[in-house]
Parts: sequence; structure tokens; C-alpha cells
Amino acid sequence: MVTTHITAGPLPSPKERRYLRQSASLTQAQLAARLGVGRATLRAWESGRRIPGGSEGEAYARFLTAAVEATARQERAAQEGGAGADPTAGPPRPLTPAQAFDALYAFCAPALVRQTYLLTGRRELAREAVEQAFQTAWQRWPEVARDRDPGGWVRAVAYDCALSPWHRFRPRYRHEEPPPADPADRALLHALLGLPPSYRRTLVLYDGVGLDLPETAAETEASTPAAAGRLLRAREAVAAHVPALADPAVLHRRLTELASSERLLAARPTTVRTYGERRNVFWTRAAIAFTVAIIGSTALTLRTAPTHYEPPIAPAQAVHGVPPPAAMGPLSQEEQALRTKLHHSDSGGPERLLPEFR
Repeated sequence: MVTTHITAGPLPSPKERRYLRQSASLTQAQLAARLGVGRATLRAWESGRRIPGGSEGEAYARFLTAAVEATARQERAAQEGGAGADPTAGPPRPLTPAQAFDALYAFCAPALVRQTYLLTGRRELAREAVEQAFQTAWQRWPEVARDRDPGGWVRAVAYDCALSPWHRFRPRYRHEEPPPADPADRALLHALLGLPPSYRRTLVLYDGVGLDLPETAAETEASTPAAAGRLLRAREAVAAHVPALADPAVLHRRLTELASSERLLAARPTTVRTYGERRNVFWTRAAIAFTVAIIGSTALTLRTAPTHYEPPIAPAQAVHGVPPPAAMGPLSQEEQALRTKLHHSDSGGPERLLPEFR
């Protein structure tokens, strides 16, 4: 664990300031709102480009002092706990994959559902996209667990699911949902939904979630100048629709209020994991059944297919020149004599089998 010391005079280094903020589990946007300063000002303080001053600077210094004291208390508690622990107890047991997934879901899912609602304007679609993203994360948990930002990984998948163009063909999403009750919230949501999906996503990530511009560009798969251009044009479009939101600080506050005004509840993590596992089993069985059907049809084709060439039967043709059968008439004397001879001859005799020599 990194130990940070602060003296009575100068503030910690910029790197230590960022560490202290992260140790308090605060984003830049949350700390800026707590101190009453702009996010750009807080970024300048943490990067060392500006020196904190005024009442806001004093509040920032008090926050850093409190963060240092909290970090020191945690270190002392860890040392005391390590000194008084049983040496034969061994290291603490690590979390199981299910426990780690449940912890990530409990920490990220509620806020992620509200953020996704700002992208789509649909409550049910926001919940469905977040649950699908976490199900994908559970399927690929070894990869997600090793990622440096698992929450960002899930957020990117949820945003992709929410902004998929295929939702327009689903019958349940062909009709608009009831808008928010507050007229100001309706105007802001209408302005957001009027933006192109890439502009809307950039605006929500930067002004809603509180990501930096390089992080926003990386998550939207764009260059930093392209992300900056999308952000500026999105702000201009929203300000043209709602002039009161021309200030980025006011826009950030209104986005947070709009996302928090809707009662969007996420499902339980065990439910998401169970449903994802059942869906995996279903698709696995479907793939096995399809493979067996292909193998069976191939074997049947090989069994019933001909093994040699059989020429086709020629089409029938009419035969010409055959005399018509003669009509039955009276027998001549020779024919009558032959008939009498045949009647009197032995039917089983050798003369019926051997020719007669005349």
C-alpha cells in the first residue's frame, strides 16, 4: 500500500492527489460537485497546472488532509491486524468468481442502468441492456476479471447493446414510453434523444459519467480530437434546444438529476448469473442438436446415395410399320386339321418337346 504524507505547508504532489481521491472512491465529477468547482478546475489541480486557492482551495486541502488521515488509519489497522493475527491462520481466502461478480454488479449496475436510460430514453431497454452486458461479462469472466477497469468493460458492452439499431424492429420498442413528469426533464431528454448516437454517447460519458476526454475517446473508439468535436457539437445542440444548459457544470448537474429522478432498479446479481448460465446451456444444447442433425443428414445421404452411374431411361417412342391384328374368321381345312391333331395328341408326350422329322 502506498503511504502518503502531507505537511502543514505544501499540498501533496499531483500524483498523490489523484491517489487520495481514488482511495476515497470518488470520481472527478463527484469531488468537483462536492467542492463546488468545475471539473476542469479539479483536473488542473490534480495535474499541477494550477495551484488551489480561495475557499475552494481550502476545502480541497481539508479533503486531502482527511483522506491522508483515513489512509493512515487504514494502514495502522492493517498493521495491527497483521501483528495480532494468528500466524498459523494463513493468508485470507480470495473471493470466488461468483462473489467477485456479485460485488462488481452491486457496485456498477444501479448507476449503469440510470446512465443507459439517458442514452435510450427507455426504462425497460436500459435494464435489459445492462443485464445482457453483465451476462456477457459472466460468460467471459476470466477476461473481465483481469481487465484494469471491469466496470468500464461492462459499461461499453451495455452502451453497445442499448444503441443497437436492431431494437427498432422489435414490436415492444416500436412505441414511445411515457416521458418524465417534469417539463424540464422532458426537454432535456428530448434534446438528448435528438442527438446522433455517437454524439449522445460522448456527451453522457464526459458530462454524465465524468470520464476524461482521452478515456471518452477510447471508449467510443474515436480519436481524441474527434471525441472533442463530437462533445462540442453535442453541447451546442443541447444548448440550442435548452438554453439554460449552455454551462457544462449545469448540464452535468441536470444529467445527474434526470438519471436519478427515474426509479430504475436492477435485478439481483444471482438472477443475472442464473439466467445467463441457463441461456448458455440452452445455446450449447441447441448447437449440439444442430451438429447432430447435420451429421445424421450427412450419414443418411452417404447411405442412400447411388454408388455407380445409372444412365437415364430413354423416353418412349412410337413404333411404326406393325401390321394391325387380323380379325377372327372361319378356319381353313388345313387349320381345322391341325386343330384336330392338337386336340388328339398327348399333351405331355415327347413330341411336344422334340421336333418331328418329315
